[in-house]
Amino acid sequence: MINKILKISLLLVGVLVFSSATLPVEKNPGLRGIWKTLSKVTFKSEKDPTFGYPIDVPIFSKEVKALAGKTVEVEGYIIPVEGYQRQGYFVFSAYPYNLCYFCGGAGPETVMEVFTKKGTTVKYTAKPITIKGKLVLNSKDVNKLMYLLEDAVLVEK
Repeated sequence: MINKILKISLLLVGVLVFSSATLPVEKNPGLRGIWKTLSKVTFKSEKDPTFGYPIDVPIFSKEVKALAGKTVEVEGYIIPVEGYQRQGYFVFSAYPYNLCYFCGGAGPETVMEVFTKKGTTVKYTAKPITIKGKLVLNSKDVNKLMYLLEDAVLVEK
């Protein structure tokens, strides 16, 4: 009887281990909207000629490449880089400040640099906002994030 229970237990453990190992694991499971598409990126390590050490270079999926140069709407949170007033340049995150790439455990695909349309600014808020602008993909300039949003404006909801 104990032998039979042991065999059944081992079989169940094997099935559970195998089934959980083959289930796809979603990267950044809380992402919504365009952020979900932007998370479809992988990285390869290449030696940077300027700095002389390996860096992670983004490899954009077909879905992400299809958005390059297009006007997109993005919902997220302002991560200020120049104080907490009106922003003409800021980092935008899929997650609030305490969970963003710089402060929490999110990846670089969850943030973008935002450059507002000339003559416009966005007032800082800790609440989520929606902005729209032209999406630029960056895999060359290590001094910038991999996603840039140019000519961005606030979308009034």
